[in-house]
Amino acid sequence: MGKFISNEQWWQYHQEGYLKLGEVLGDAEFEALQRRMDDIMLGTAPLDYDKIMMQLDSDTGDYGDMKPMTFGHKGSTLNYRKIEQLEFDPLFLAYMQQPVFREICARTYGAHASIACFRAMFMNKPSRQGTVLPWHQDGGDGWAIDRDPLVTLWTALDPATIANGCVQVIPGSHRLGLLSDQGHTITADQVEQHCSEDKIIYCELEAGEVMILHNWLLHRSDVNNTDVPRRGFSVCYMDARTRSTRDDAREFSVIFGKGALVPEELPIDPR
Repeated sequence: MGKFISNEQWWQYHQEGYLKLGEVLGDAEFEALQRRMDDIMLGTAPLDYDKIMMQLDSDTGDYGDMKPMTFGHKGSTLNYRKIEQLEFDPLFLAYMQQPVFREICARTYGAHASIACFRAMFMNKPSRQGTVLPWHQDGGDGWAIDRDPLVTLWTALDPATIANGCVQVIPGSHRLGLLSDQGHTITADQVEQHCSEDKIIYCELEAGEVMILHNWLLHRSDVNNTDVPRRGFSVCYMDARTRSTRDDAREFSVIFGKGALVPEELPIDPR
C-alpha cells in the first residue's frame, strides 16, 4: 500500500493505462504555477531562456504546419504550442519533485532507482486555436534512447474539456505494446483497428487535477473550439540510467536521487 495511491488504484492503472489522481497542490501553490507559465510565455520569468525550447502554435491547426521548436524565447505571446525543459525553471522543478510523483516513479522503476526526465513539457491549445495531435504512443526508436520510459504525469493548468481539446485515450491499449518501431506513429489500418469511436475515453480534468498515463497508451487530442485555453504540463519520468543513442547524445536531468537538480541552485536569465 502506497502513501498516496492505493493498490486498487494501481490495479486500475495497470488495466487501463491511465489514472486520474485529483489535485496535488493547494490553491495558492497551483495559482502560482499558472502565473509562472504566463510569465514564461511573456518573457518575464527569471530563468535562463537559453536552456528552454519553445514552439509557437500553428496558424492552421494542422500537425504538418507546426512551427520549429528551438531554444530561446520567440516573443511575448500566450500562443505558444509547446515549451520543453521546464525542469530548469525552479517553480516547475519543485512541482515535479512532489512526493506523490516520487512514489509513482518508485512503483514503476524500483524504490532505489534514481529518476530523470525525458521531457518536462508545457502543451497549449490557445482559445479558438490549437493543433490536432493524431493517435500515437510515446516511445520507440524515434525517441533515440536505449530504453522506453513508461510513465507520464499530466497536469491540467486549465479545465480540460471535450470542447477545448482534452486528451483522448483508448483504455488498455498500452497492453498491445508498441505498434511500430518508431512508436510515435501508427498506421491508418491500426487506427481503424484499435481507435474506433466507441472505445475512446475523453479525459476531462478540472484545473489542478493530475493523471498518470502509461507511455504506450494510444492517445490523441483535438483543436480548441472554445474561448478557454487548454494548457497542460506533461512530465515523462524515466530510469536515470537511460542514455541517448544520438551521436550528439544529450544529458538528461535527474529529478529524484543522486545528482538531482535543486530548485534554489538553478541559473537565472544572464541578460
